[in-house]
Amino acid sequence: MPNIKSAKKRVLQTAKRQHKNQARKSAIKTSVKKVLLAIENNDIETVKQLFVEAESKIAAAKNKGVLHRNTAARKISRLAKKVATVNQAA
Repeated sequence: MPNIKSAKKRVLQTAKRQHKNQARKSAIKTSVKKVLLAIENNDIETVKQLFVEAESKIAAAKNKGVLHRNTAARKISRLAKKVATVNQAA
């Protein structure tokens, strides 16, 4: 447990940041799952709309420093590849 005032403040800031980062990661996972579920149901219009939403959440997390840029690029790329297979089938 910190004794110095600035160290106490850092503990609070770290906890707050941790909760925000956790929420962002959870939102990304949820939006990706929604896209994959729409892909399974062959709902092309919904897939396109949800993919844009998921892509923007991943990009925002990258810009905030929650995800590494290569990790974000990999996630977007893999999701885009799955979306493209649905578009080709239609």
